Amino acid sequence: MKPAKKIAIIDYHLGNLFSVQQACKHIGYDAVVTSDKKILMDSDYAILPGVGAFGDAMSVLKEFDLVSPIHAFINSGKPFMGVCLGLQLLFSESEEFGSNEGLNVIEGITRKFPPTNGGGEILKVPQIEWNQIHIPSADKQKKSPLSTCKEGDFMYFVHSYYVMPTDKEYVLTTTNYGGMEYCSSIVKKNLFACQFHPEKSGEHGIDIYRNFLNQ
Repeated sequence: MKPAKKIAIIDYHLGNLFSVQQACKHIGYDAVVTSDKKILMDSDYAILPGVGAFGDAMSVLKEFDLVSPIHAFINSGKPFMGVCLGLQLLFSESEEFGSNEGLNVIEGITRKFPPTNGGGEILKVPQIEWNQIHIPSADKQKKSPLSTCKEGDFMYFVHSYYVMPTDKEYVLTTTNYGGMEYCSSIVKKNLFACQFHPEKSGEHGIDIYRNFLNQ
């Protein structure tokens, strides 16, 4: 094992917690799955994963009193990563099953893929497939966990909703689904989050975790 780093995977009883933990272990780091806010705050790195409903996730985060600690951890400047639902929860709100308030770390909204694209073609929802990431800014990429990725690399996606940041400055990558271009990852200082699942995206994805944990 590599030198000890305290890595917290935030457990709110939804999602791919142990596949994220295994990804960390694969590159030589032990990560603890926890709902304990003290363990979170004592950690050097934090990962917010997730698969499931936005409103349910926010309810559990509030029940476990994790909302303020998540904000405090991000504001501390320590590396923080969101994956899939963990990306969406960082936004102001979601339209999933009505309007739901998010963590509001990134101003913007989470919306459902429309039934058809701009050309009237039917979109299969959810998107469950390997799809490409496109990198608008090479300079921004070099300073992010995607530093080893290339334009057009394929990542694995499973989702029905996508994020729309108000400030496009935070967009790290975009992805095209059925002719519709949307934000597939964001970066803001010490915060990185992606809609795709790095832990299910082969060596490119494992490299993302490696880059994140080597910050």
